[in-house]
Amino acid sequence: MTSLRYEPFPLVEISGTPRMRGLAYGRQAKQRIFKSIAHYKAQAERLGLSQETLSAIIEKYIPIVSSAGTPAGIFAPYLEEIQGIAEGSGATFQDIFLLNARTEVMKLAVKPELRAQLLSNEATDGCTAVTVMPSATASGHLIHAQNWDWKEECAETGVVLRILCDDGPSILTFTEAGMLARSGFNSAGIAITGNNLESDRDYKRIGLPLPMIRRKALECEHLALAMHVVHATPKSGSNNMAISHTKGVAINFECAPDETFQISPENGLLIHANHWISTAAQVKLRDTGIAQSPCTLFRGTRVRDILSPFIGSITIEHVKNALLDDFDSPWSVCRPPRGDLGRNTRSATVSTVVMEPARGVMEVANMTALNPNFTSYSLASN
Repeated sequence: MTSLRYEPFPLVEISGTPRMRGLAYGRQAKQRIFKSIAHYKAQAERLGLSQETLSAIIEKYIPIVSSAGTPAGIFAPYLEEIQGIAEGSGATFQDIFLLNARTEVMKLAVKPELRAQLLSNEATDGCTAVTVMPSATASGHLIHAQNWDWKEECAETGVVLRILCDDGPSILTFTEAGMLARSGFNSAGIAITGNNLESDRDYKRIGLPLPMIRRKALECEHLALAMHVVHATPKSGSNNMAISHTKGVAINFECAPDETFQISPENGLLIHANHWISTAAQVKLRDTGIAQSPCTLFRGTRVRDILSPFIGSITIEHVKNALLDDFDSPWSVCRPPRGDLGRNTRSATVSTVVMEPARGVMEVANMTALNPNFTSYSLASN
């Protein structure tokens, strides 16, 4: 790794039609996009996935994306935006599509035995997310935050994307360069974060890639429609997504590919790590992720214990402090670079994202355990 891990993530501003947005995105983030492409292609090669195999899987996804949603085709503009990103950066359409469906494409291999191999060689995707309701904060403003635990190399490929829209809410999202969205909020006051979950129902069918689902949720003006996108859109694998509204509504959605379970805040806090905590989900599913990430069992509890004494007066600094917790490091809430259990991969808390949508502000730290310095980004364009 280079000193880039300590630099603030670059801000990329885009606007216009899907193609115009993509072109601007690709041109501004070209260097980081190519680092991301090289990283995931190298992973595919190590797993024996040829470019022909990747392209064949991607080709199966394209008609799914172009026709998905109600009304039909609400995800189709993303294909045009992906094409624009490819043209702007000089990459291929398949390269950019792979970035936006890397989890699904890598794991939804055409052969069951290869799918098992992919699952056993993937890095441990962590994440600890917390939403603090307005009644629990000092300012009266909702705070929505997350640690993103993933491959340490991705400290060099993250960007903050500001999307200025004429036909819907504008968006501020932290994501990997070339991806459409990850965690973020919009000008309508809606915020979203996502955490990895695993179950025995995963990767047996083709669903919509997660970056597209998150982006679509952030394009919604109404909270109900954003929640509908997360709740109802078919998925290939399990995932946890928390959606909030700045006026004081938050629901956590534990999503299996074919079923969704809800969790509500308790005492003003909504906290989730990487295991199923809904009672209904625990009864109906087999959690297949805890064995590779046992720290999930206490990370959420640590965050709750740190914040609970301050309920009613919680500040952004309190939230940062909770997400920086180093108890039992390197198996901590804030993860320094370390080897993953039983896998030949290394991961870290690549970023910590703290959002206060009412102020239109997101603060982000890069490789937080080694460099807990936050940079502030505004939804408003200068």
